[in-house]
Amino acid sequence: MENDHLTTVCKLLSAVLVISLATVAAVVLMRHHPALVTTAVWVRTPLVASSAAVLLLFARRAAAGHRGSFRRLRIISMVVLAAIVVVVAWPGAFPVWLRVEQAVCGVFLLSVVVRTNLPSVRRAVAAGREQPAAGPLTRR
Repeated sequence: MENDHLTTVCKLLSAVLVISLATVAAVVLMRHHPALVTTAVWVRTPLVASSAAVLLLFARRAAAGHRGSFRRLRIISMVVLAAIVVVVAWPGAFPVWLRVEQAVCGVFLLSVVVRTNLPSVRRAVAAGREQPAAGPLTRR
């Protein structure tokens, strides 16, 4: 792979996915503590884990040269980052522990958003300088 930024994006999103899945597991383990695990937490945590998995899929396909996946990665990562900012900034809507976890994921996603919007990365993907992956999922 020619573009190290997309390799880093894949690593960052892998970290977000691991953190998100660990958070879902923590929610299940703390389910008998309603002060720590509210209804909003039950809804939010699987959504975050799902979005992390989808973003990682797009990042891997983008790194393999799929321009459409790169475009989706750029747009959806910005939307997810905005949602995380709202969760972290909204006082009282979520427990403090979840807001801290979301802030950590937000830092990773901020790096993803910055890296995927660098002019050099956008030019490289637009020019098709990434190596296309072999298989039925590869389309341009």
